[in-house]
Amino acid sequence: MKSRVWLFIISIFFLLCGTSFAQNVYSPYVTKNNEIIFNQSMHRIDVIDPKVSTNLKGFNYPGLRGSNQLVIYTPAFGYRTNTNEYGTEAVVVGDTVTSLSGADSLIPANGLIISGHGQAKKWINENIMVGTKISIDLEKKTITSYVTSDTFLYTARERIKEVQNMMLYYIQNSANYNPRRTEQNISKANDYIQKAQKNSEDSQKYASRAIEFANLAMSTVIPYDSTELKGVWIRPTFYNEKDIIKTLDQLAEAGINNIFLETYYHGKTIFPSQTMTRYGFIRQNEEFVGFDPLKIWINEAHRRGIKVNIWFETFYVGNKPPETNAEYILAKHPEWANYPKKSVGSNSIPYSISEHNGYFIDPANPDVQNFLYELLCEIVTRYKPDGINLDYIRYPQSLEPKYSSYEASTWGYTPYARAEFKRMYGVDPIDLKLSDPLWYQWKFYRCNKVTSFVRRVSVLCRYNNIAITAVIFPNRAIALDTKLQDWRTWSMNNFVDGFTPLFLTCDDKTAMGLMDEVLRNKSASTKLYAGLFVTFMNGATSDLIKQIHASRRYSLGGIIIFDYAHLNDTYLGTLTESIFKPNGKEVFITGSPAQNKDNKRGR
Repeated sequence: MKSRVWLFIISIFFLLCGTSFAQNVYSPYVTKNNEIIFNQSMHRIDVIDPKVSTNLKGFNYPGLRGSNQLVIYTPAFGYRTNTNEYGTEAVVVGDTVTSLSGADSLIPANGLIISGHGQAKKWINENIMVGTKISIDLEKKTITSYVTSDTFLYTARERIKEVQNMMLYYIQNSANYNPRRTEQNISKANDYIQKAQKNSEDSQKYASRAIEFANLAMSTVIPYDSTELKGVWIRPTFYNEKDIIKTLDQLAEAGINNIFLETYYHGKTIFPSQTMTRYGFIRQNEEFVGFDPLKIWINEAHRRGIKVNIWFETFYVGNKPPETNAEYILAKHPEWANYPKKSVGSNSIPYSISEHNGYFIDPANPDVQNFLYELLCEIVTRYKPDGINLDYIRYPQSLEPKYSSYEASTWGYTPYARAEFKRMYGVDPIDLKLSDPLWYQWKFYRCNKVTSFVRRVSVLCRYNNIAITAVIFPNRAIALDTKLQDWRTWSMNNFVDGFTPLFLTCDDKTAMGLMDEVLRNKSASTKLYAGLFVTFMNGATSDLIKQIHASRRYSLGGIIIFDYAHLNDTYLGTLTESIFKPNGKEVFITGSPAQNKDNKRGR
């Protein structure tokens, strides 16, 4: 009965929107003349347009999508899905998948988003591609995908259109641009499309070849730009000088000119730290004891003309329970722990469920800020890097204000912050509601604590003539409400040289919207480097190229790829066709441990 009511509501909604979408998608797919179905697969739908009341399993996760769930988002849910990067998503317009997005997708007015995590993500990856036909049975709560001969032709034609539009842009905007290689590959792709149309039995084979040549055309369409920052975030998983040198040789050969080296993460340093020792913390990450990898990375990178930026996880101290090691930061200083409102009074230190069960320290506590500042001073004075890249420069993530549990999910209710705020305003923030006039002051009390640390590090970096950049969340309103990150103030006050936001999507249109959001809210003096997540999300090489093209169209300072562990030979081969190499030379990175991070960074 409930499913019939839901079907009625959906039908009325799309009737009011003036589209026949509901009737097209919510019925079985019927093949056209000579169309062949190559793959048909069905999956259960866990929830449509989730709410806390309808999907308790997703309560603690962005977009209210729970573990292993397949969720359908329609325009009734809102503007975008608000999901995180640990799933995958397909954009459906009418009954056709038009793009694969990855996370936080824009919901089309005449379509929907298929979103999956865990096992549902696996099903989407194995059964859905651009051009796939979709039908949904609301009564049975199932979704069926159809990969047909038209699917491959649709993909090939759309890819050719994309390449031609990109080629036209560079012809009009780039001096001495030579499209010869691109045009040759487009011609071959069109030849195979014609063969596919004439041979229905072999249409998949010929259309697949058309897609291959269209992809090759796309890999050559963007010209090399010598002024562009070409970077990659790296977690150092190399435990001797020989492997570090080999990796830097490969990166230099691939055209990468900046690395963002994870130096302080999970509450540990990769180098033997005097600051950590003085505080009684773990002197050096146990995996690197016996040598100083940071010294080798910086010296050898500089020999190859590669700049080194220190990737520094500021207020995040890992996901291991503090009681498991007496030298962990929160084991030594439990009073430094950050607390959400719902956990005040708890006997144990809370962790952020939506951020891989991570523990955070309190930005409001001056002892926390002093420790982190001293650690950065040690790095800057001892190692003289080219830049500091502040990550986790924020509070832990909360729900958005539109959810009834928003207040309970917000962080910062530490003894120090509560006492100081009460001295300032006469009210314990634990007693504040979202509707109270002082809520705004409480919100920006916490924002300003983060900003004060950014200002302090800015002075350090300016004095030592090194760059300061920050990892930010590009949607400003959401960054303020859910992470208390006021990055616009940092830019307008010239506290940072650049932003390195992570665009957690495979969709170039979504990425462009996020680029535009940052550009509208920063000063002209703050550079914007696009942090591309396509490789981490196992997106198509064409997705990566389209996002690089978007960054060129917006005249950004460059791109940074997340991350080295997922920068496999396929991606490198594509990038070095022309984007990263002036003469188009294919480069391979061997031994890139792509498999290691999938388990470390997921839910």
